[in-house]
Amino acid sequence: MLVDSHCHLDFEDFAEDREAILERARAAGVDEILIAAVVQQHWARVQTLAAENDGIWAAAGVHPNEPEDETPSMESLLAALSAEKVVAVGETGLDYFRSEGDLRWQQERFARHIAASKATGKPVIVHTRAAAADTLALMRSEDARAGGGVIHCFTEDWDFARAALDMGFYISLSGIVTFKKSLDLQAVARKLPMDRLLVETDAPYLAPTPMRGKRNEPAYVLHVAEFLADLRGESLVELAQQTTANFHRLFIPTVPA
Repeated sequence: MLVDSHCHLDFEDFAEDREAILERARAAGVDEILIAAVVQQHWARVQTLAAENDGIWAAAGVHPNEPEDETPSMESLLAALSAEKVVAVGETGLDYFRSEGDLRWQQERFARHIAASKATGKPVIVHTRAAAADTLALMRSEDARAGGGVIHCFTEDWDFARAALDMGFYISLSGIVTFKKSLDLQAVARKLPMDRLLVETDAPYLAPTPMRGKRNEPAYVLHVAEFLADLRGESLVELAQQTTANFHRLFIPTVPA
């Protein structure tokens, strides 16, 4: 059994064949999926998909590249996090690659999500791009360790990974790790402790080799897992069992691995 620990199955990209996508995921051994929201307007549909489908879980948050005026209130975040099968805060974080100017509002948004994580005990899903130092600094200053979480779609170096691990965070690898030019990331992937590793698709983005260039979907997390098992010298069964257990420990500890 595998878990796609991060995707966006609620996106319109999947509107016409969502049921078929779920069937293909199950056929590939992907029995659980976490859908991460990126804007507040999508929270309800993410919650609905989780409520209506066994093995689907939801997260509520606002992506760092959404405009400043999209920042949710603490009250709205806490209300969304109280919904059934909403197991995480996010995705959130810092992204200086696509946003310009004074980005203190991004930092304030990230801090609010961390505060919601600590208030609810639900882990935070962290997106970081071109903002490594500030991401770690804010995680430390806001005590993100208290709520826990994961660095999703990880692409940073070993020093960043080690700092996140030291704060009790998990590391999730996407299809990027399968790309031929991702040698530095592959070197980090070999070092990651098995009990802190997750796998994801980030679908519809970043389809792994050999599906690169296609619309990504949860079934393709199998390709990520197969690549990582070979890279790390582990069996696919072992990697699947451990990443599933890690997912349950982080997000839904009442569900057996």
